[in-house]
Amino acid sequence: MLTLTGGYLAAPAFADDDPAAVVAQAEAAPLIAGTPCTTTARSCVDLDSQKAWLFNGGKIVRGPVPISSGGNGKQTPIGHSLRVYRKEKDHKSLESRLPNGQPAPMPNAVFFEDGGIAFHSGSPNRSSAGCIHLNPADAEAWFNYLDIGDQVQVVRASQELPKHRNDATKVSTHEGGVDNGDSGDDNGDDSGN
Repeated sequence: MLTLTGGYLAAPAFADDDPAAVVAQAEAAPLIAGTPCTTTARSCVDLDSQKAWLFNGGKIVRGPVPISSGGNGKQTPIGHSLRVYRKEKDHKSLESRLPNGQPAPMPNAVFFEDGGIAFHSGSPNRSSAGCIHLNPADAEAWFNYLDIGDQVQVVRASQELPKHRNDATKVSTHEGGVDNGDSGDDNGDDSGN
Protein backbone atom coordinates (compact mmCIF):
# COMPACT_ATOMS: atom_id res chain seq x y z
CA MET A 1 0.00 0.00 0.00
CA LEU A 2 1.29 3.43 -0.89
CA THR A 3 0.32 6.68 0.80
CA LEU A 4 -0.04 9.69 -1.50
CA THR A 5 -1.14 13.15 -0.38
CA GLY A 6 -3.69 11.99 2.15
CA GLY A 7 -4.81 9.00 0.09
CA TYR A 8 -4.18 5.32 -0.09
CA LEU A 9 -3.57 3.62 -3.39
CA ALA A 10 -3.64 0.01 -4.44
CA ALA A 11 -4.05 -1.59 -7.82
CA PRO A 12 -7.74 -2.03 -8.67
CA ALA A 13 -7.15 -5.51 -10.03
CA PHE A 14 -6.88 -8.42 -7.63
CA ALA A 15 -4.81 -10.92 -9.60
CA ASP A 16 -5.40 -13.83 -7.20
CA ASP A 17 -9.16 -13.55 -7.65
CA ASP A 18 -10.79 -15.18 -10.67
CA PRO A 19 -13.54 -12.59 -11.33
CA ALA A 20 -16.12 -15.19 -12.32
CA ALA A 21 -15.38 -17.26 -9.19
CA VAL A 22 -15.62 -14.22 -6.92
CA VAL A 23 -19.00 -13.26 -8.41
CA ALA A 24 -20.28 -16.84 -8.14
CA GLN A 25 -19.17 -17.03 -4.50
CA ALA A 26 -20.83 -13.70 -3.68
CA GLU A 27 -24.08 -14.65 -5.39
CA ALA A 28 -24.17 -18.09 -3.69
CA ALA A 29 -23.60 -16.72 -0.18
CA PRO A 30 -26.55 -16.06 2.16
CA LEU A 31 -28.23 -12.67 2.15
CA ILE A 32 -27.81 -10.52 5.22
CA ALA A 33 -31.30 -10.18 6.73
CA GLY A 34 -32.97 -6.89 5.84
CA THR A 35 -30.62 -6.22 2.91
CA PRO A 36 -30.26 -7.36 -0.71
CA CYS A 37 -26.55 -8.17 -0.27
CA THR A 38 -24.68 -11.29 0.77
CA THR A 39 -22.38 -12.12 3.66
CA THR A 40 -19.26 -11.77 1.50
CA ALA A 41 -19.69 -7.96 1.33
CA ARG A 42 -18.31 -5.33 3.71
CA SER A 43 -20.57 -2.66 2.21
CA CYS A 44 -23.89 -2.87 0.39
CA VAL A 45 -25.74 -0.37 -1.79
CA ASP A 46 -29.34 -0.91 -2.88
CA LEU A 47 -30.06 1.30 -5.88
CA ASP A 48 -33.82 0.61 -5.61
CA SER A 49 -34.24 1.98 -2.07
CA GLN A 50 -31.26 4.39 -2.24
CA LYS A 51 -29.87 2.93 1.01
CA ALA A 52 -26.46 1.63 2.07
CA TRP A 53 -25.04 -0.54 4.86
CA LEU A 54 -21.73 -1.59 6.38
CA PHE A 55 -21.28 -5.23 7.42
CA ASN A 56 -18.90 -7.22 9.59
CA GLY A 57 -19.05 -11.01 9.45
CA GLY A 58 -22.59 -11.05 8.11
CA LYS A 59 -23.89 -8.52 10.64
CA ILE A 60 -25.05 -4.97 9.97
CA VAL A 61 -22.79 -2.51 11.79
CA ARG A 62 -24.17 0.68 10.22
CA GLY A 63 -27.27 1.39 8.20
CA PRO A 64 -29.44 1.62 6.42
CA VAL A 65 -28.39 5.15 5.61
CA PRO A 66 -29.72 7.34 2.78
CA ILE A 67 -27.63 7.69 -0.36
CA SER A 68 -27.96 9.03 -3.86
CA SER A 69 -26.52 7.30 -6.88
CA GLY A 70 -25.86 8.16 -10.50
CA GLY A 71 -28.41 9.75 -12.75
CA ASN A 72 -28.80 11.66 -16.00
CA GLY A 73 -27.10 8.99 -18.11
CA LYS A 74 -24.27 8.42 -15.61
CA GLN A 75 -25.56 5.39 -13.75
CA THR A 76 -23.77 3.79 -10.82
CA PRO A 77 -22.30 0.45 -11.95
CA ILE A 78 -23.86 -2.71 -10.50
CA GLY A 79 -21.63 -5.49 -9.23
CA HIS A 80 -21.31 -8.26 -6.65
CA SER A 81 -17.55 -8.23 -6.32
CA LEU A 82 -16.44 -4.61 -6.57
CA ARG A 83 -13.39 -3.85 -4.43
CA VAL A 84 -12.09 -0.83 -2.54
CA TYR A 85 -8.87 0.11 -4.33
CA ARG A 86 -8.15 3.66 -3.15
CA LYS A 87 -9.08 6.06 -0.37
CA GLU A 88 -8.54 9.83 -0.26
CA LYS A 89 -9.59 11.90 2.75
CA ASP A 90 -9.60 15.23 0.83
CA HIS A 91 -10.14 14.18 -2.80
CA LYS A 92 -10.78 16.88 -5.40
CA SER A 93 -12.48 15.71 -8.59
CA LEU A 94 -10.80 16.55 -11.87
CA GLU A 95 -13.93 15.47 -13.74
CA SER A 96 -16.53 17.42 -11.77
CA ARG A 97 -16.02 21.14 -11.38
CA LEU A 98 -17.49 23.89 -9.23
CA PRO A 99 -19.16 26.82 -11.01
CA ASN A 100 -15.88 28.75 -10.70
CA GLY A 101 -14.01 25.97 -12.54
CA GLN A 102 -12.18 24.63 -9.49
CA PRO A 103 -12.13 20.85 -8.89
CA ALA A 104 -15.16 19.78 -6.85
CA PRO A 105 -14.41 18.50 -3.34
CA MET A 106 -15.28 14.87 -2.64
CA PRO A 107 -14.43 14.46 1.07
CA ASN A 108 -13.86 10.97 2.48
CA ALA A 109 -13.69 9.33 -0.96
CA VAL A 110 -13.55 5.53 -1.01
CA PHE A 111 -13.03 4.35 -4.60
CA PHE A 112 -14.47 0.93 -5.48
CA GLU A 113 -14.90 0.87 -9.28
CA ASP A 114 -12.87 2.03 -12.23
CA GLY A 115 -13.79 5.42 -13.65
CA GLY A 116 -13.53 7.21 -10.32
CA ILE A 117 -16.65 5.67 -8.78
CA ALA A 118 -16.55 6.19 -5.01
CA PHE A 119 -18.50 6.62 -1.82
CA HIS A 120 -18.02 10.23 -0.69
CA SER A 121 -19.65 13.11 1.13
CA GLY A 122 -22.36 14.75 -0.94
CA SER A 123 -26.07 15.39 -0.87
CA PRO A 124 -28.19 12.24 -0.72
CA ASN A 125 -30.92 14.40 -2.28
CA ARG A 126 -29.05 15.00 -5.55
CA SER A 127 -28.02 12.38 -8.10
CA SER A 128 -24.33 11.96 -8.83
CA ALA A 129 -22.24 11.24 -11.90
CA GLY A 130 -22.06 7.58 -10.83
CA CYS A 131 -20.68 7.87 -7.29
CA ILE A 132 -22.54 7.17 -4.06
CA HIS A 133 -23.31 10.37 -2.14
CA LEU A 134 -23.48 9.98 1.65
CA ASN A 135 -24.22 12.49 4.41
CA PRO A 136 -20.95 13.82 5.88
CA ALA A 137 -21.05 11.65 9.04
CA ASP A 138 -21.85 8.55 6.98
CA ALA A 139 -19.10 9.31 4.44
CA GLU A 140 -16.62 9.60 7.31
CA ALA A 141 -17.84 6.29 8.74
CA TRP A 142 -17.43 4.55 5.34
CA PHE A 143 -13.95 6.07 4.97
CA ASN A 144 -12.86 4.94 8.43
CA TYR A 145 -14.41 1.47 8.21
CA LEU A 146 -13.56 0.20 4.73
CA ASP A 147 -10.08 -1.03 3.86
CA ILE A 148 -8.31 -1.57 0.56
CA GLY A 149 -9.55 -4.87 -0.89
CA ASP A 150 -12.91 -4.90 0.92
CA GLN A 151 -15.81 -6.17 -1.17
CA VAL A 152 -18.59 -3.75 -2.11
CA GLN A 153 -21.88 -4.93 -3.59
CA VAL A 154 -24.04 -2.50 -5.57
CA VAL A 155 -27.34 -4.15 -6.46
CA ARG A 156 -31.03 -3.67 -7.07
CA ALA A 157 -33.13 -5.43 -4.41
CA SER A 158 -35.84 -6.08 -7.01
CA GLN A 159 -33.36 -8.29 -8.88
CA GLU A 160 -31.50 -9.84 -5.93
CA LEU A 161 -34.30 -10.84 -3.55
CA PRO A 162 -36.10 -13.12 -6.05
CA LYS A 163 -32.85 -15.08 -6.57
CA HIS A 164 -32.87 -15.98 -2.86
CA ARG A 165 -36.62 -16.18 -2.21
CA ASN A 166 -36.97 -19.97 -2.55
CA ASP A 167 -34.00 -20.82 -0.35
CA ALA A 168 -34.68 -19.85 3.26
CA THR A 169 -31.25 -21.16 4.20
CA LYS A 170 -29.67 -18.43 2.08
CA VAL A 171 -30.66 -15.63 4.43
CA SER A 172 -28.32 -14.88 7.28
CA THR A 173 -30.21 -14.16 10.49
CA HIS A 174 -27.24 -12.80 12.43
CA GLU A 175 -28.29 -10.25 14.97
CA GLY A 176 -26.10 -7.27 15.57
CA GLY A 177 -26.10 -3.74 16.79
CA VAL A 178 -27.13 -1.35 14.08
CA ASP A 179 -25.82 2.18 13.90
CA ASN A 180 -28.12 4.08 11.59
CA GLY A 181 -25.63 6.90 11.33
CA ASP A 182 -26.38 10.54 11.04
CA SER A 183 -29.21 11.08 8.62
CA GLY A 184 -29.38 14.78 9.39
CA ASP A 185 -28.55 17.75 7.25
CA ASP A 186 -25.64 17.49 4.88
CA ASN A 187 -22.89 20.02 4.60
CA GLY A 188 -24.45 21.71 1.61
CA ASP A 189 -21.72 20.43 -0.69
CA ASP A 190 -23.67 18.69 -3.40
CA SER A 191 -21.22 19.33 -6.15
CA GLY A 192 -18.95 16.78 -7.66
CA ASN A 193 -19.46 13.17 -8.46
